Amino acid sequence: MQQVTKMAKGKEDKKAVSDQEIPTKHQKLIQWVNEMAALCQPDRVVWCDGSEDEKTRLERESITNGELIELNPKKLPGCFLHRTAHNDVARTEHLTFICTSKKEDAGPNNNWMVPKEAYAKAGAMFQGAMKGRNMYVIPFCMGPVGSPFSKIGIELTDSIYVVLNMRIMTRMGSAVLKALGTDGEFTKGLHSKADLDINRRLILHFPEDNTIWSIGSGYGGNVLLGKKCLALRIGSWLGAKEGWMAEHMLILGIEKPNGEIKYITAAFPSACGKTNLAMIVPPEGLRHKGYKIWTVGDDIAWLRIGKDGALRAVNPEAGFFGVLPGTNSKTNAVAMATMKKNTIYTNVVLAPDKTVWWEDGDGEPPAEGIDWKGNPWKPGTKDAEGKPVLGAHPNSRFTAPISQCPTFSPKMNDPEGVPISAIIFGGRRARVAPLVYESFNWQHGVYVGSQMASERTAAQYGKQGEVRRDPMAMLPFCGYNMADYFAHWLRMGQRIKKQPKIFHVNWFRTGSDGKFLWPGFGDNLRVLEWILGRVEGTAEAEETPIGYIPKSNSIDLKGLSLDQNKVQELLSIDSQEWLEDLKSQEEFYVQFGDRLPKEIRSELDALRKRLSRSQ
Repeated sequence: MQQVTKMAKGKEDKKAVSDQEIPTKHQKLIQWVNEMAALCQPDRVVWCDGSEDEKTRLERESITNGELIELNPKKLPGCFLHRTAHNDVARTEHLTFICTSKKEDAGPNNNWMVPKEAYAKAGAMFQGAMKGRNMYVIPFCMGPVGSPFSKIGIELTDSIYVVLNMRIMTRMGSAVLKALGTDGEFTKGLHSKADLDINRRLILHFPEDNTIWSIGSGYGGNVLLGKKCLALRIGSWLGAKEGWMAEHMLILGIEKPNGEIKYITAAFPSACGKTNLAMIVPPEGLRHKGYKIWTVGDDIAWLRIGKDGALRAVNPEAGFFGVLPGTNSKTNAVAMATMKKNTIYTNVVLAPDKTVWWEDGDGEPPAEGIDWKGNPWKPGTKDAEGKPVLGAHPNSRFTAPISQCPTFSPKMNDPEGVPISAIIFGGRRARVAPLVYESFNWQHGVYVGSQMASERTAAQYGKQGEVRRDPMAMLPFCGYNMADYFAHWLRMGQRIKKQPKIFHVNWFRTGSDGKFLWPGFGDNLRVLEWILGRVEGTAEAEETPIGYIPKSNSIDLKGLSLDQNKVQELLSIDSQEWLEDLKSQEEFYVQFGDRLPKEIRSELDALRKRLSRSQ
C-alpha cells in the first residue's frame, strides 16, 4: 500500500514524516526525508511502493493534470505522451557540476563548485519549491536487487513523470526498501521541477557525500537521477574508490549455433549507433551461420572482477531511454518492436488517432497533428524565416522496459553479471581510423580509448569536421578527474586475470566522393565476428603501427557488393594523417598536466615512433 503523510504547517513541518507512518525503520533515511520535506515544503510526502495499483493511480492523476496524454489503447496499449517545457529538452551540461572539496579532484573535464557554495545556492532554490505538490519518495536499485554489483538510491521528486520513468528505468519499490534494511548505504537524490526556469536550474553531484541535487528541469537526463547522475558520475567515483568501473557502454551477447555466447561491451559517443549495435539484426549474408543476438544493455555497464578472475558486467538499468528521430524499422527494428506498448514518448507529434510520429521514423507523417510544443502542425510547415518546423524535437525520447525487447537477455538479471570477452571503442571519423583494429595489449587499449574522437556533422553545433575528443565516451559523465580515470583503467588491467581484448571501430569512414564506405547497421556484425575470432585465436590479422587489422578476406563479406578496393581503403592507414592526429591528441592531454598517467604518454610516443618508421 502506498503511504501518504500529510504535511503539517509552520513549525510542525519538521515533524511531517514519522517512522510509524512510513514503510521503513531506516532512521537516517527517515531523518533525511524529514529534512528535505522541511526544505521543499510539499503538501504531502508519498512513499512509492512500485505496485501496479500505484502505477495506475499515478497515470490517471497525470492525465487529469495534463502531465501525460494517453495514447490509442488499441494501437499503443499502455503508452503515453509527455511534453517538456520548451527550454528543457536535453541535458544541460553547462549547468551540471561536480562538487568536491578540491577542484583538481573534479578535473578539467567537469564544471566544479565548492560543496558549501553549491548546497547554499541550490538550497535557496529548493526553499518551498514543492508547495502545492507532492513529494514522492522513490526507493530504487541500480542493478539486480541483492547483487554485489548493485547500488541503492532514494530519489525525492515532485514529478509524476519522473516516478513513472524511474519505474521503467530502475528496479523500484518495496523490495528495494527491504534490501536497504535499517542501516544500508544509499545515494541521496533530491529533485524538483520548481518553476522550470533555466536561470534557476542546476544539476549538482556531491560524490564525497553520495548525494545528487537537481532543480529546475523536467528532462530525463537531468532528473532521472539513477541514470547519468548515479550510474555514471557518482558511479565512476565510487568505482574508483571501491575497485570497479562504471562505463558508458552497451552490453551485447552473440550466440553461436552451438549455444556458446560471447559477451562484449562497446563505448561510442552520441550519434555513433550505440543503441543500434545493442539491438543488431544479423545481415542476410550471415544468417546462414545461425547467430543469435542477446541485448543485455544499450547505454551503461558496471564492471567488476568476478571470482573467476574475468571482467564481468551488469546493466544497472532496467529500461531504454532512447532517441526517436532516425529510429525506424530499417535502422532499428528491434527498438521499434520494443516500444509498441507500455512506453512513455516524450516530445513527438501527436496524430489525430492518438498515435505518435517523428522525423525519419516509420510511415508518412500525419496530414495534421500536434507538434512537440503542443501547437497545430502539418508536414511542410515553415516558420517566419521560411525554415521547416519539426514536428518532433531532435532529442525526443522513448522510455520502454528492456524486458519487452525481442532480443532481451535473461542474463541481465544475473547478480554475478556476464563475462566480457572484448571491449570496443569507436568514433565517427571520415578519415584516419580504419574500420577496425585491435590494440596490442591492455595498456595500449587504454590509450586507444583515451584518444577516442568524433568529427562534428552538419547537424551538430560547431564547426563541421572539427575533432571532438571523448575518451571512452565518458567526457560528459566521468565524475572525477579524467586523468585519474585513465589511471584507474590501468590499475584495473593489472588486477584482471582474464583480460578482455580491446578494439577500436569506425563505421563512418568515407571515400573520395564523401560517401560512407561501410554499409553499417546489421552488417556491423561482420566486424564483431572478426573481433570474436581474434578473441578465440581463429581470425587472421596483420600488425601495423596502430595495432592489428584484419587480413584480406578475414572479414566475411558474403552478400555485400563491396569491391576489394573499398575494403583496402576501409582498412588503410595513412601514417601522415595519424601523425597529424597525434598533435590534436597532445593538445587534448595538455589539460591534465602532470596528473596524466605516464603510461598514456609513453604509448603516444611509441605510436609516433612506429608511424615515423613506417613512412
